[in-house]
Order: sequence, then structure tokens, then C-alpha cells
Amino acid sequence: MGHTGVEGEVEAVWRIESARLVAALTRMVGDVGLAEEFAQDALVSALEKWPEEGVPRKPGAWLTTVARRRVLDRWRRDERFRLRMVELGREVAERDGQAEFDAVLEEDYGDDLLKLMFVCCHPVLPTRARVALTLRLLGGLTTDEIARAFLVPEPTVAQRVVRAKRKLADAGVRFEVPTGPDRDARLCDVLEVLYLVFNEGYTATSGERWLRPELSEEAMRLGRILAELLPKEPEVHGLLALMELQASRFRARTGPDGEPIPLAEQDRSRWDRLLINRGLAGLRSSLPSDPAQPRGVYSLQAGIAAKHAVAVRPEDTDWHGIAALYEALVRRTGSPVIELNRAVAVSMALGPGAALGIVDALRGAKALADYHLLPAVRADLLERLGRPEEARAEYERAAELTRNERERALLLERARR
Repeated sequence: MGHTGVEGEVEAVWRIESARLVAALTRMVGDVGLAEEFAQDALVSALEKWPEEGVPRKPGAWLTTVARRRVLDRWRRDERFRLRMVELGREVAERDGQAEFDAVLEEDYGDDLLKLMFVCCHPVLPTRARVALTLRLLGGLTTDEIARAFLVPEPTVAQRVVRAKRKLADAGVRFEVPTGPDRDARLCDVLEVLYLVFNEGYTATSGERWLRPELSEEAMRLGRILAELLPKEPEVHGLLALMELQASRFRARTGPDGEPIPLAEQDRSRWDRLLINRGLAGLRSSLPSDPAQPRGVYSLQAGIAAKHAVAVRPEDTDWHGIAALYEALVRRTGSPVIELNRAVAVSMALGPGAALGIVDALRGAKALADYHLLPAVRADLLERLGRPEEARAEYERAAELTRNERERALLLERARR
């Protein structure tokens, strides 16, 4: 295998093994930044040695061994590191160190991954830092990959990651799964980060590409890990179901040149039936055992996506049911964005005239002041009501507000039409 081929294999192994390795090292040394440093040292060694020596039969075990040696080296030569470990109640054994270290890495590694998720999404960090740290430590993405995905300079991402790790250390964030109400609140933070990552892939906020499916796929991968670790959490299944149902449309959402294709115009034979079936199964797992109990917000959104997924033709869509689910979501969240989505469903169920009043009532909402979809939805309603001049002005306003070039082109085309 050539040098480039080996580098590709190193990257693939890193994507699979890095989260597990960083999680176990964090449990061992008590500091997520230091744990990633040891793991990165192992990655550098692999990039140096595998092209010459070949990829080992058990690459994950090889990385583990190198990381263990780095920990031992630091323990022997750095008095401050040794004192820090003593403060944390941890020791790195000199004798039989490999066996003890392997035991640390093998024991409850699923629990370690869950703890790492809660650390990366800790509320002490701002949202952008949570997203960057999650993709870095759990997704194994480089700072360059994260920067390209979100269209920000690489130094900006690097600073976010460094500051996030420092802030976690300064705040003394423990490597643990919280309990009680704190656990529920923190789980919401974890789910929010995964959904933010997915949505950036599903509809990019800026740039020349409308979709970044690699980001959505990463969010789904982490969502599946979370569902395995927390099988009794309905909202975890609700989020995973929502992501899989939405992702089932990827192949049909863009044309040959990457131009957006609206839902009503998509070739539904191109929708991914495997993802739809997985999403529908996850939706069932998200429903409360007691029908009297309210459904979670992700379960409700997955229910909406499911009604689209099971409609063979656009005219088969249960818009009345979708509008009812959006109404339940509005009651749960009070979100003006969800109210705007409800207006779309109402327009399809009862006609554009019934929805225009809902949209007009949102025009004074501060949260939607620069939200391009508000004038875009209003434009569509006005067009369907036979008011083309007003519709054109709204389409142009929406085009001015969006930062995505593909979406801007679509909106301007509608204005011209």
C-alpha cells in the first residue's frame, strides 16, 4: 500500500478509535485536554511509523499502547503531572502497567463515551464551542475539517477548541454522567448539539453548497452511539428518528448541479427506504409508554417527518395531522420558528388565506427579524393568493437575508418567475 493509502487508513482508524481512546484517557488522567494530547501523540506516531512498518493487525490496540507509553513517560519525568494525578486520586503503575492500562481502556468504555459526550456539551461552554469540541473529540474531525464544514477560518475553530478545554479544566468539570435533574438538563444540551450539527449538514447556513451530508452523517453516527448507551431515553430515540427520516431525502433534495429541489417537487422514489424504516422504528421507541404522557419535542418533530416519509405522493400528505403536531410543538416550546412551520402546514391543510394571518402576526417577532424563511413563506402564500407583486418583493427580501448562495439563487428565480 502506498504512502497515501496508509495515511487514509490511519485517518479511518482514527475516526473509529479516537473517541474511545480519548474517553478512556480522560477517565485515567482527569483532564480532557491532556487526554487528547496523549491520543494525538499516538496518532502522530502512527503517521510516522505505519507507512514504513505497515498497518498493524489491531490498529486500535497499537494506538492504545502508544498512548499508554506517553502517559508513563509524562508520569516519570514531570513532577507537576505526577502531583496532579495524586490530587485526582489516580496512579500510573510502573510495573504491569500495560495490563492495568488495558483494563482501564477496556472496562466500561461505553460509559466513558457517554461521559465524554456530557463533558463536550457541558453548559459552561458556549454553543459554538460545544459543537467544535464534540466534532473534534467524539467525531475525530480535524480543526480544518470543522472549519471547512462551518465556513469559518481554521484558527477560529482551533481557538474555540483550546478555550473550551481550558474552560472545562478551570471549571473543574468532572468526567461523569450527572444525576437527577442535572442529568436531564445536560442530556438536552447533548441532543441540541447533535441536532445543530445535523441541521448544518441538512441545510447549510452559508456558502455555495446547500447540503453538507458528511456533517449530518456524523450527527447520526453519534446519535446511534447515544441510543445504544441510553436505550431507555425516549428523546434520544426521537432525535435519532428525526435525523434518519430527514436524511432519507438527501438524494432527492438537490439536482444535477447542486440546486435545491423543494419537497413537493422531489422524486420520492429516490428517498432512502432503509433510513425511513429505521426512523419509523426509532419513532415508535420515542413514544411514552403511557399515552397520557406528553411526547418530547424531538419525538413530535420525528412524527412530522414520518408523515412526509409515508406519503407516496405529495397529495397523500396528512397536512391536518402535521399541523396538529406543530400546534403541540408550539405549546411545548413557544418557538416562533415552529409557529412559522405550523403556518406552512395550515396553508396546505386549509389554504393560504388561513395561514397568512399566522405569518403576519410573526412579522414583529425579534427572533425572526433577520430570518429569511419568514419573507420566503409569506411570498409563497401571497403568490398562491394571486398577489404577484407583493410576492416578488418578499422573495427578494428573503434572498437578501439568506447567506446560502444556492438558496439565494432559488429565491431570486422565484421572484423573477
